[in-house]
Amino acid sequence: MPLVTVDRDGFIAVVTLNRPEAMNALSAALRSELADVMVALEADADVRAVILTGAGERAFTAGLDLKELGADTGNLGDANATDARRNPVKAIELCSKPVIGAINGVAITGGFELALACDVLIASTNARFADTHARVGILPGWGLSQKLSRLIGIYRARELSLTGNFLDAETACDWGLVNRVVAPEDLLSTARALAADMASIDPAMIKAYKALINQGFERSFGDGMALEAHMSGAANGQVSAEDVERRRLDVMNRGRTQRAD
Repeated sequence: MPLVTVDRDGFIAVVTLNRPEAMNALSAALRSELADVMVALEADADVRAVILTGAGERAFTAGLDLKELGADTGNLGDANATDARRNPVKAIELCSKPVIGAINGVAITGGFELALACDVLIASTNARFADTHARVGILPGWGLSQKLSRLIGIYRARELSLTGNFLDAETACDWGLVNRVVAPEDLLSTARALAADMASIDPAMIKAYKALINQGFERSFGDGMALEAHMSGAANGQVSAEDVERRRLDVMNRGRTQRAD
């Protein structure tokens, strides 16, 4: 059985971490396979949006395979790896297309980091998040210590990381960590609907806008504003009036359709 499966549906690809018997733990083989899958999807012009989830309802992923790490201390370097075949966060972050995390169960430590690599998070009511780095005795190396505080505030981040306690899906939503919480049976359909909305936009625009948001988020507010001015000035000068009018009409028609629904 493949450790990572891909289900294509039109412009959307659903990528599933497929080790349910091991809570979808991120073994070396699974991480390598995930990197290959993401490279292939990045190169596939027919794929405009990606959904990342885990097999079963117990776990999105429990993080690095601790049994594998414990069997050889040399494997501890994987917690600080920067290449995409060893670091699954890099494999996701290198994708220029929208990646929606459909968090079906627990996302623990490295699994928490993998969830945070996604662009949007939809959580099942079964989802829970935990940073157990301190309890395991390993400092994070895939970005969790810096991303989490920027997303939910430093006090809440300290609470989670310095206790290792679990955060339930509803509280995660209240804290702004996930976009919404749905019943388990609605998780993939909700993610697919959102992916379809994203896939309906010009792929070049989606790629440019995602890059602008992500690169700006990594900078100070002032530097982010300067980046926006630079990128928008270069891009908007190439847009024709005819293109703007055509897309304006498309937006109006879409709005009427959504009101009717």
